[in-house]
Amino acid sequence: MVKLLSIFGFLLFFLGCGGDTDPSKLFSIQLENKNKLQQNQEIGVAIKNKKGIALDHVQYLIDGQELPLENGKIKLISQTLGNKTLIAKITYGEQSVEIEKKIRLLSSTPPEVYTYEIINTYPHDPKAYTQGLEFYRDTLYESTGKKGASTLRKVDYKTGKVLQKVDLDNTVFGEGITIINDKLYQLTWQSGFGYVYNPTNLEKLRNFTYGKSREGWGLCNNGEKIFKSDGTEKIWFLNPNTLNEQGYIETVTNKSIFNKANELEYVDGKIYANVYQRESMMIIDAGSGAIEGVINFGGLKGKVKKGPEWDETNSVLNGVAYHKDRGTFFVTGKNWDKLFEVQIMKKE
Repeated sequence: MVKLLSIFGFLLFFLGCGGDTDPSKLFSIQLENKNKLQQNQEIGVAIKNKKGIALDHVQYLIDGQELPLENGKIKLISQTLGNKTLIAKITYGEQSVEIEKKIRLLSSTPPEVYTYEIINTYPHDPKAYTQGLEFYRDTLYESTGKKGASTLRKVDYKTGKVLQKVDLDNTVFGEGITIINDKLYQLTWQSGFGYVYNPTNLEKLRNFTYGKSREGWGLCNNGEKIFKSDGTEKIWFLNPNTLNEQGYIETVTNKSIFNKANELEYVDGKIYANVYQRESMMIIDAGSGAIEGVINFGGLKGKVKKGPEWDETNSVLNGVAYHKDRGTFFVTGKNWDKLFEVQIMKKE
């Protein structure tokens, strides 16, 4: 009987609230500045209460983490940035409800500007439509694209000589590569799958398929997981054993979400990413997605001789590999006849 009375009272309550039987429609989250929200920012917040219901408690969360609330302000603490869902858990009387608000959480600081110094210049195959570069035991591995011309190759970077080459099927477009746990992984662009090789002899071991990621663009790894770009603002985490996607970060500046990450390289907690069709590279925090720096490679393309394979629109900077022993980066572009060893530094 007590239970029946409780249910009856609950129904009377909502009938008295204009017949709205969905508690979540009674409330909404209001922010004092919803247009530009930044990591660790303190911002005024309130619950819009359509029926003037007395609230007992409100708790705010992002990604399951409770946000500190003091004097009507929350601190936007989040380990990752980009598109987020702000949740308010509201309790009143014996009732509780969760409501949501979509927000964009940006970096708190603008990217720093970097430049480069050329240390060495090496020959590079101008027929190579470069999509990925990776050093492994002092040998440069390269992936090239275009249907009917896609390859995986081992290269003597000092001479440009191709030591070994595997041609991909004519139906696929080769993309980024990375090497982890003595296995080489190569993406294809829009075919929805990639390849796994033995890096010693380039023997193909198996294929793997993508999950929710849209396409295959760039790859790198931190020794524990693989990072994969797909042409959107997302950089996905892949388990190197199963190749399953296990989450992602979104690349953002202090002003906007950015979706141009192409070829990738990982160095000391940062992802270096070619910016698609631009003479620049991003330095991305691999944990949060914040774009902490932008490297201006202006002038480098002008040092390249334009051969018969040259395409003014598509023969752009693409391909970055870090040589750990030398402490330098190697960069080139699609159909470039040169490979540049560079030192990256902050612009004064």
